[in-house]
Amino acid sequence: MSTKSGKTIWIKNEAIYVGAYEDYYNKRLKIEDFRGNIKQIIERIEEWSKQPFVEKIIIKSRKENVSTLMERGFLLEASVPGYFLGGDGYFLCKYRKVDRYNSDRWCEEDSILDSVWQKKNQKDVLLDSNLTLRVAKTSDAQALSLFYKDVFPIYPVPIEDPNFIIEQMESNTLFMLLEEKGEIIAAASAEMNETYRNAEITDCATLPSKRKGGYMNTLIRELEAELVKRQIYCSYSIARALSFGMNAVLHNLDYTYKGRLKNNCYIFDKIEDMNVWSKDLSLNNAQKPAQNAEK
Repeated sequence: MSTKSGKTIWIKNEAIYVGAYEDYYNKRLKIEDFRGNIKQIIERIEEWSKQPFVEKIIIKSRKENVSTLMERGFLLEASVPGYFLGGDGYFLCKYRKVDRYNSDRWCEEDSILDSVWQKKNQKDVLLDSNLTLRVAKTSDAQALSLFYKDVFPIYPVPIEDPNFIIEQMESNTLFMLLEEKGEIIAAASAEMNETYRNAEITDCATLPSKRKGGYMNTLIRELEAELVKRQIYCSYSIARALSFGMNAVLHNLDYTYKGRLKNNCYIFDKIEDMNVWSKDLSLNNAQKPAQNAEK
């Protein structure tokens, strides 16, 4: 069993509905959805967060509850337009430890963003004939897990476990990979939320020896095309704030910066701040003729 364990929990009664994830590895309590009596919901979350493992609370909220949450001490850190079936989603946070709240590299991350915004957009590169771009299958799980293990010394989910990758594939996550002579050199995924019709572009990685080839642009564009086929138009991504390359890729693909999640998760080699980027995929296809309706 992976040490990166967690537990999904639902609270349902006559007054409230709360869907949450207890993330033991990243020491977070994540409230993925809620509705009902907001006062009771906040009280339940506050009590829930007293568990020893919780250092950070993250609540994904609709617009109408943002002010109430802020009045109870939650900080608005990011947003994703269209997250809830076209309605905007807001990420509000509260901290239980001062070390989790403080971020020593915030100003450095601001400078990285400034450099990203000043960078000129680059055109997509044509793939060499010896490269194969395709949607991954469950039979690729072992190779993907080894690939990710090589790229990421630390990752917030057990992506080095092929069984985890298979579980993700079977629960609405689409992996796209790029191969050279049968070896994976880059990969990314789209984690689709079928309930609210959004997708997170995640698990983006390229072998160090193959970086600066523009491959991630191509992978994400292919994932976006797959999302549009499924009528999922809200696409967002959460990137390491210290990574110029990944933030530059998202900016180049016309994603918009929507905030930063402080000390959000363990990734690469430590706990890090994560930038949130979002994109409305319907705008990319607004000028294209609609497909004929099925008869």
